[in-house]
Amino acid sequence: QVQLVESGGGLVQAGGSLRLSCAASGTIFNINGMGWYRQASGKQRELVATITRGGSTNYVDSVEGRFTISRDNAKNTVFLQMNSLKPEDTAVYYCDADIVSPPWYKQYAYWGRGTQVTVTS
Repeated sequence: QVQLVESGGGLVQAGGSLRLSCAASGTIFNINGMGWYRQASGKQRELVATITRGGSTNYVDSVEGRFTISRDNAKNTVFLQMNSLKPEDTAVYYCDADIVSPPWYKQYAYWGRGTQVTVTS
């Protein structure tokens, strides 16, 4: 059973930093794209950043230059370094990963359960 577990969320003042981690566990053959999404209260879930297995990244405009996504392929883990946080970054942050696993060796998208990030002004 493949699982994604996020950690690193919390409460921080505006201008502060947090580092989120998301580790995939279970019987995994390969992980392709990984990403972070967020959902603020009363709003739709939105893409924050993605990273390919080779390390190519993409960011939503509102976090460009403040957030950095990275991954450790050996540890099946993706990170999100968040700097210069703003109150509007407050949301539940979810990671997702496109994972290939036995017995069928087909790619499926998996999601974590989310971690709360709250930024106070």
